Amino acid sequence: MVSSHYHQQLIQCQQTFDIWSQYLPKCMADALSTGCDTFISCTSSSSYVGSWTSSVIVITWDPMDTKSFAKCCCEPNSMQFTLHCTTHSYDNYVHINHTFSEYCGQQNIVHDSNYNPNDRKYLNAGDISVVVVYFVLVLATGFYFRKLCIDQIEEQLADIFSPEDIWFGFRCVPIIIVGASVFASNIGSEHFIGLAGSGAASGIGVGAFEFNALIILQITGWIFLPVFIASRVCTLPEYMSKRFGGTRIRTYLAILSMLLYIFTKISVNLYSGGIFIQQALGWDLYFSVILLLVITSICTVTGGLTAVIYTDTFQCFIMIIGASVVAIKSLIEVGGLGALQEKYLKAIPSSIPSNKYECAVPKEHSFQMLRPLDDPDMPWLGYWCADQMMVQRLLAAKSLSHAQGGTIFAGFLKIFPLFLIIIPGMISRVLYTDEVACVDPNKCMQFCNSPVSCSNTAYPKLVLGLMPSPFKGLILAVMLAALMSDLTSIFNSSSTLFTCDIWPLIRKKATLTELMIVGRCFVIVMVVISILWIPIIQEMQNGELYIYIQDIAANLSPPIAAVYILAILWKRLNECGAFWSLIIGLIAGIIRLILNLIYREPVCGELDSRPNILKLHYMYFAIIVFWLTIFSAVIISFITKKTEEFRLIRTTYWTRFDERERSDEMENMRQIECQNINTENNSQTNGTLMTLSADYDIKAAKESQMKNFFQWFCGINYKKQNTRQVNENLANISSIHQTKNQKRILTSCVIVVITVAVTLFIYFSLPLSLR
Repeated sequence: MVSSHYHQQLIQCQQTFDIWSQYLPKCMADALSTGCDTFISCTSSSSYVGSWTSSVIVITWDPMDTKSFAKCCCEPNSMQFTLHCTTHSYDNYVHINHTFSEYCGQQNIVHDSNYNPNDRKYLNAGDISVVVVYFVLVLATGFYFRKLCIDQIEEQLADIFSPEDIWFGFRCVPIIIVGASVFASNIGSEHFIGLAGSGAASGIGVGAFEFNALIILQITGWIFLPVFIASRVCTLPEYMSKRFGGTRIRTYLAILSMLLYIFTKISVNLYSGGIFIQQALGWDLYFSVILLLVITSICTVTGGLTAVIYTDTFQCFIMIIGASVVAIKSLIEVGGLGALQEKYLKAIPSSIPSNKYECAVPKEHSFQMLRPLDDPDMPWLGYWCADQMMVQRLLAAKSLSHAQGGTIFAGFLKIFPLFLIIIPGMISRVLYTDEVACVDPNKCMQFCNSPVSCSNTAYPKLVLGLMPSPFKGLILAVMLAALMSDLTSIFNSSSTLFTCDIWPLIRKKATLTELMIVGRCFVIVMVVISILWIPIIQEMQNGELYIYIQDIAANLSPPIAAVYILAILWKRLNECGAFWSLIIGLIAGIIRLILNLIYREPVCGELDSRPNILKLHYMYFAIIVFWLTIFSAVIISFITKKTEEFRLIRTTYWTRFDERERSDEMENMRQIECQNINTENNSQTNGTLMTLSADYDIKAAKESQMKNFFQWFCGINYKKQNTRQVNENLANISSIHQTKNQKRILTSCVIVVITVAVTLFIYFSLPLSLR
């Protein structure tokens, strides 16, 4: 029942001028002839909205009798039109929409019915030339700093290094570079597509993931990272192997990592990059994806971890500057934050099927970050477990202090996405409502070739619509460069995981050439599967890319997080407890993931007939799986034998300063020595000495030019080492000692950054009336 307090409300109806000029006189005549006393007055005035001329009709009416008014204006003539209402009450708004839906039937004549995709703004020759120049600068930056760092290492180590140096980027990376690289590695094109799209669809709530990551980064730097450095590991699966022994946990983590690469990394990066190219050049999505793969394949062989870190840093600052210009210009265009708050809640597409009114209306809590426990989009209690740790870049720092300083700097940078990505996404909905906020499947297919939603086009649409010609090319170049940097890292990591952790289980005596070919072939298989997965991404989570990423991660990642936390903080956890709890958590996650594929989430406006387990929000499911894994690990560890004492040396937070020698490290030294002897005698090296990187060019023996090119293209370099050299290098890179001044300064800074995060959480969770 509508309150009598709203005796006279203004309804704002937008429609094309010619449609209104055709139907309005007839509507008024029919209203008068049927004696509608509630139809008090009707006036017309034309206005210009976007690129379409429309007429604004202001009608004064009695809200207590909406049915009579609807019957007068719609039923006699079977009028079809789109009704836009602006009232002071959300409930009244919904009530009015449902009333007109009941009496007017399909109200979908749209003011842009003559929409032509050829009218879009695309990149011109000047923009494309900027893209080319940018890539040249990025590659030059990477090569320059790569050579600079290698020269430094040559002076320090007198031309002696180990494979660990390759993994750690030679440990010559300072604080600012580490922090910027972590941020750039985390914020890629999928964030500009996904975060902006979620902002356009549901408001600032998705920004809590970024503030949460700000805090998680500090936990990584102060609790996890000291253990990883002290334990002298190169990868996280290797840490598990050191902590518990055996190979099954390491193999499990390698396989799961590759699954996550396919479902949340490669496919998502290809899809988001394809959207950028599709919107910028008007090309087909899948053709754009293939083009990205070709360019990335060419760029993959041109660097290593050190080059990528410095390239990421260059891109990080360009990205922030470019996104800042876009954000400022879009805020000016919309009239500031105050105007955005008012206009966003009115940004409703003109084409609305009769069963999708609530889907088209912006969410009531769009400007609140922490929302009610039962919020369908972002229930606040689930935020904490949705982000992953960024470790590899931190391991490249000069020291633990530099790594922790890097997490602080990256934490401050994580404040930017709310203002530089999410809010511009919301502005894009205001400026391009019909395209970005479309809910009509036919119109969505027309706008972005997706029947579910076009919210993922929010940021590209904003850049192409507001930015001047050369700047559009620069922003696209930044997005594509970040995308290819991510793909390059993923391809190298997945190839390394498969050849080092999986293939040796199948072929224990594989040659170097075989490992090289297998690694590259496996990447091709992963890419094919990822491309085939793209249509699934388009349909899951109502087309919101960033929410899709979090949904998949919530199914598969909580068991990993739980076991890592226990492994570092609880000495009693043993191999059986860790492995079987991982399996239990994985089974629970896989079951829900499979059910999600079988019972697709209904499109907004449709009845949800899925099993109850799928109706549970993915964040709450993640919490359940996390605690299920914790309880399983604790129970199984208590009923099975303890871990050998030597495996706890430097592998837990409480034993990170233990300087005793580990028996497994001594065995590794002996293996390296034997492998070097075999290398001298047989002119081939074992896969353990292989480095899938091009970070260091070694003066090789005289070989054919074709073989040299083949090895360079596949990134294979090797060098003989002796036990003493490797042992000395490991000792140098595993020190976690800090001075008192370093501890004081870093502790003060981390308190500041966490305080900022909590303050922002609170501020953006307050109702608009209290800000």
